[in-house]
Amino acid sequence: MCHDDDSRPPPPPTVGAVASHGRLTLAAGDGNTVAAYRAIPQDPRNRNVVLLPDVRGLHRYYRQLAVRFAEAGFTTAAIDYFGRSHGTGDRGDDFDWRSAVAEVRPEHVAADVRAAADHLHALNGGPVFTVGFCFGGSHSWRLAAGDIDLAGCIGFYGTLRHLTDVEDRLHRPLLMLVAGADELTPVADFRAFRQRLSDAGVDHRMHVYENAPHSFFDRSFVEWSEFCQDAWERILEFTSEHA
Repeated sequence: MCHDDDSRPPPPPTVGAVASHGRLTLAAGDGNTVAAYRAIPQDPRNRNVVLLPDVRGLHRYYRQLAVRFAEAGFTTAAIDYFGRSHGTGDRGDDFDWRSAVAEVRPEHVAADVRAAADHLHALNGGPVFTVGFCFGGSHSWRLAAGDIDLAGCIGFYGTLRHLTDVEDRLHRPLLMLVAGADELTPVADFRAFRQRLSDAGVDHRMHVYENAPHSFFDRSFVEWSEFCQDAWERILEFTSEHA
């Protein structure tokens, strides 16, 4: 599971200045207070990103990653999942995410993402994309079935079981970045899923990083730097085409 204490984000493919970054709280439509970390680029690309973390929530890795996305020109907010049960406190390495994540429902994630997307869109009128990792990757793809105004839904090594009940309603563009040696979801399952998306006419892209482990982008990017660079480039291309 994706929770290495020494993880740090890979550098973005192109680096610019960041105008500001820091914590904030947002109000979700169901009354939840959402902890978030916002990073604003000096020279925005007119694109916004809501980052959906892994099971750790708003861990320092995702705060740092928000800054990386801003360096690449995206107005960015990384969100936390656990405001309803654990308030807006710090998600350090001692945070008990195992019990907390069991209480998170898809409708909670959607409400929190909507709050972040609305906030970013008010700052920067460009389109909003979601980018998720593991638990967040699954929920990023799931949002492609919802009514939030998203230009595309990007996910790293999510699990497809979170999509079973909405698969026939997916209608927003998808980018799936798959770890070829991921033990949580076999590549064969993703290939079958991709075929079903093609049959349904859903706009999607999928790339398999052969032999890469689950969490290669955040847990061991030095070892898999070539793949991480490629993933960045695919995100830039996808968001450019769907902007």
